[in-house]
Amino acid sequence: MKKNNVILIGMPGSGKTTVGTELSELLGYGYIDSDSVIVAREGMRLDELIAKVGREGFLDIEGKVNSELCASRCVIATGGSVIYREGAMRKLKELGKVVYLRLSYKTIESRLGDLQKRGVAIKQGYTLLDLYNERTPLYEKYADVTVNLDGLSVKDSAQAIKKAVEDDGN
Repeated sequence: MKKNNVILIGMPGSGKTTVGTELSELLGYGYIDSDSVIVAREGMRLDELIAKVGREGFLDIEGKVNSELCASRCVIATGGSVIYREGAMRKLKELGKVVYLRLSYKTIESRLGDLQKRGVAIKQGYTLLDLYNERTPLYEKYADVTVNLDGLSVKDSAQAIKKAVEDDGN
């Protein structure tokens, strides 16, 4: 399989889905939302799935689904917790260029509502800041390219990602 996909990683609220659809249009690529694949496969919303199988069970399902993705010329928007499963990240890096959509904590905080309703895999007792601080080094570890989207519109974000991917030798 050719490494011709763009894989978006980042915090919940970073725009992976919204910017991902815009980017796929801009590039003329297909679009895959791995959270939607999980919902379709498991037959329930993410928050219901987490409530049923727990955080670790959910992370295992998410890792398996992402490990099994096959795609060509697609923008793949992943769930924010995909970085907890190394096997899934290895597979995604084989599929294409992994782009970390970086936003400040303040921006993420302003965008997010109820983390439980959103289906965020968060440890018991963790705050959003705890989650941000835990995940940021993992996003940076796996990213081939990091794009700071603070203050950018959806359209400008998609343009910035396209440019960053192209500049990185895609």
